[in-house]
Amino acid sequence: MKILITIAVGGAFGAVARYTLGLGVHNFLGNSFPYGTLTINVAGSFAIGIFYAVLVESGTGLAHYRALLMIGLLGAFTTFSAFSLETIQLMEAGNISKAIANVLLNLVLCFAACWGGLVVGRYH
Repeated sequence: MKILITIAVGGAFGAVARYTLGLGVHNFLGNSFPYGTLTINVAGSFAIGIFYAVLVESGTGLAHYRALLMIGLLGAFTTFSAFSLETIQLMEAGNISKAIANVLLNLVLCFAACWGGLVVGRYH
């Protein structure tokens, strides 16, 4: 039961952070492209790289924080389902080039961010 509460607490913070950051990016850059979701996915990919390196790979005994940070916080923070829907909406609106850009940017930047997070986490 304790692990479920830990995940739920992390999830609550992740959901609020996702909403807040997405709204801030939307207000700053507008809504002609899903910049908020892209920003969240890149940030979440970077963070999961750091958390994995520090909490799991390091063997420091911090693995119990994995449930709070990786499953709860980042599980609620990252937005792959929103990314999928927004991409389809772009396609349905006839913005095929923006849909393709959204897919490519998310893939390239999120993989790069995750790798960067692993590098930072492993050599902190």
